[in-house]
Amino acid sequence: MTQNMTRTRAILLLLANLLKELALSGWSTARVILTPRGQVQPGFARLAYGDLGPAASSLLGVLVTLTPGTTSLDIDTERHEILLHLLDSRQAEATLAAIERDFVRPLRVLFGATA
Repeated sequence: MTQNMTRTRAILLLLANLLKELALSGWSTARVILTPRGQVQPGFARLAYGDLGPAASSLLGVLVTLTPGTTSLDIDTERHEILLHLLDSRQAEATLAAIERDFVRPLRVLFGATA
């Protein structure tokens, strides 16, 4: 993503990423529900959101919770982290990387955060 992304493009990217994640996460969650028990390992992860302000971090928490398989439990404004519940914590690194790419980066542009 370039530094020259406009706020309009950031909004469109957020919406497109949300729709993409709703479909992909919904499919993944349905597969988990329909497979035999023991195939998932629910757990917790912390997502560092860096320099996002309170409004942006709240929106991030909502976006994450809207996607099946992840739920925001707490936004720690002192540590700049969101505590997440993951349906399958075995994929925590990939999940956190996708959230950073699909939601945090566009939110930085939209809300004027620097890094």
